[in-house]
Amino acid sequence: MKKIFKNLILCLMLASMLIGLVGCASNSKPQKVVIYTNADKEAVQAMQNSLNTAGYEGKYVLQSMGTSELGGKLMAEGDKIEANLVTMSSYFVESAQQKHKMFAELNFETKALEKYPAYYTPILANTGAIFINTQVIKDKGLAIPKSIKDLTKDEYKGLVSIPNIMNSSTAWLLMQAIISEYGEVEGKMVLNKLIQNCGPHIETSGSGPIKKVRVGEVAAGFGLRHQAVADKVAGKPMDYIDPIEGNYTLTESIAVVKKADTATTQLAMEMAKIIIEKARPELIKDYPVALYQGEVVTDVNKAGNLKNFEKPLTVELLEAHQEFFKAAK
Repeated sequence: MKKIFKNLILCLMLASMLIGLVGCASNSKPQKVVIYTNADKEAVQAMQNSLNTAGYEGKYVLQSMGTSELGGKLMAEGDKIEANLVTMSSYFVESAQQKHKMFAELNFETKALEKYPAYYTPILANTGAIFINTQVIKDKGLAIPKSIKDLTKDEYKGLVSIPNIMNSSTAWLLMQAIISEYGEVEGKMVLNKLIQNCGPHIETSGSGPIKKVRVGEVAAGFGLRHQAVADKVAGKPMDYIDPIEGNYTLTESIAVVKKADTATTQLAMEMAKIIIEKARPELIKDYPVALYQGEVVTDVNKAGNLKNFEKPLTVELLEAHQEFFKAAK
């Protein structure tokens, strides 16, 4: 009887080990990669096209959300975030990494034109500029602006639109241009007059100003340069101006979240590589800024007064510039 009992215990132990091995085998299989992105629909489509063409259709779930929402999740949740792969404004990626050490180093060569941290690489870049409706400028007899400061002149009262930095990262390009050129004291006076001239035309969306300029509701605005270039090329009564204060650029980047599920993390890394290698030819059509070796953009898409942010971009710097905006009202 004692022998039978021992054999029974042995069998149970072996069964437990087998169940454990099956469980391990199951865990070694990658799950669907969850992708969180703040990208516009054009960029999302380009990323999906590259993944689906490469055979990853059905192996990922992509969820779009606004910059502030995704940024809040990154800063609050760290590597506990559901996402395995993130495309996001680079300054949020850097701030999240600084706080949580949550991203894995990329294991593929990017051939980027500039040096970036090992844990992210850009998928696209946006450059700021002034744009005008040439017909409205002509009808109202306005002088064509050469600078952001020109838009603070009395003749532009009620005829300017800008994005709001409390809602739009595009507005950061405007704030940086003003602060860098004029400093915080004079810059606050310039911004105050600009806000007064805008009146009700301060937009929550980065593309809000160009929509108002296109239809002639205002004469001039500030936003993304490539959108105005595309309008002009399409024959619309639009033109773009590289301001004296400078064209600043913000990038959106891709990063892989470090998780205990190494198989899914590796799959996310493969997808990141595909997006950089295969989606860029489509992305650069909508976001014409060269970021990698071999990329070429047309002359009209080369900003005439490119400048770089003086300080590293962080969430803290963004918050400081948001306070600058509020104080200038």
